[in-house]
Amino acid sequence: MRAYIGRQQAVTVEDFAELALGTPVELWLGVEGETDEERAAREDAARDILADNPHLPDDLIRIAAQVIEENPDLFDVIPLTRPARGRRSVRKGVAA
Repeated sequence: MRAYIGRQQAVTVEDFAELALGTPVELWLGVEGETDEERAAREDAARDILADNPHLPDDLIRIAAQVIEENPDLFDVIPLTRPARGRRSVRKGVAA
C-alpha cells in the first residue's frame, strides 16, 4: 500500500514527519557530527522559517495533541522488569 500526502509519496516515518512539518526533521533536530558552522546555518534557516510562520510551533503542538487524542494506544507502555544482576535473591536463608 502506498501513502501519499498531496503529491508526495511517504515511505518512511521521516517522510511523514517532513511532510507534516513542511521541512526536513533534521532542520529542527540537527544531525550527528555537524560542524559549528553547519549548526549555525541550520539554526538561521529555522529562525527564518519561524519568522515567516510564527504560528508553526502552536500548529505542531495542536497536531501532536490531536494524534495523541486519536491514538491513546501509542502510550500503552508495559514496564519490563530487569533481572537482578550479580546477586541472587536469598529467601529465609535459601538461595532462590
